[in-house]
Amino acid sequence: MDALLHLIQTYGLLVVFVSVFLDQGGLPVPAYPPIIVTAAIAVDQQQSLWPILLIAALAALLADSLWYLGGRRIGAALLRLMCKVSLSPDSCVLMTRGVYARWGAPSLVVAKFVPGFAAVATTLAGETGTSARRFAFYDGIGALLWAGLAVAVGAVFHEAVNDVLASLETLGRYGLLLVAAAIAAFVGYKLLKRRLFLRELRMARITVPELYRLLEDGNGPMILDVCSQPQRDASGWIPGAVFVASLADVALEPRDEVIVYCDCPNEASAAVLARELRRRGFKRVRPLAGGFEAWREHGHLVAHA
Repeated sequence: MDALLHLIQTYGLLVVFVSVFLDQGGLPVPAYPPIIVTAAIAVDQQQSLWPILLIAALAALLADSLWYLGGRRIGAALLRLMCKVSLSPDSCVLMTRGVYARWGAPSLVVAKFVPGFAAVATTLAGETGTSARRFAFYDGIGALLWAGLAVAVGAVFHEAVNDVLASLETLGRYGLLLVAAAIAAFVGYKLLKRRLFLRELRMARITVPELYRLLEDGNGPMILDVCSQPQRDASGWIPGAVFVASLADVALEPRDEVIVYCDCPNEASAAVLARELRRRGFKRVRPLAGGFEAWREHGHLVAHA
């Protein structure tokens, strides 16, 4: 524990940069505690807080830039991968896309304050063609505000932080174990949320052949498309499907049957919308197994603008 505190006191800016970069890069590494501790130590040593703020904001902006560049090159594929491995898969679904579709680049100002939204929003910025200058402007403001809050907490409550550090230092190796346990609990909580979310999404699905037969028989259900707009424009959609950009767009009367599809792993977006429609009184709502990709792989007709 003494070595850890010495590391923060000696290389505080480096610790802040690495932790923020990893956290904003998508790894389950808490970034706020190092910023707060470093800011508290700086106040006690009567050092300037500006370097901490700038380093934290720079690290966040660099990590976000990687997501942005990835979004420009392989946007849809990267989003699917993020949703597949994310510890918060619920953040990769319809609501996130809907927020960015509605507010665009200015949503990056507050993205870091919404759990799970930051990486998805920066990737969407690249996928939707937001200019690099516009992205850097709004994301830079967001990074400064996000880092500034942590620095302010460390500065205002520096005495309380010092008391906590003193207690951990007294505990010695047990203090380090306590810190490690807190990090493990944080990751475990995220894993548990992911597991519960995926379990909740297990519901009856309709297969592509079943949907095709319904359409051929003339008994076609209402079909809702919750793919991203750029993906829909590039790949097309199932003929007759109604595009839904966000939950706010769903203003339908309950029908006998509704089919929902998307382009994300496990049909997460489709399942979330199906769950919401059931709450609104729709009797039979089913996600399409495999989503749009499954429909296209079966060789069925795809509509284009």
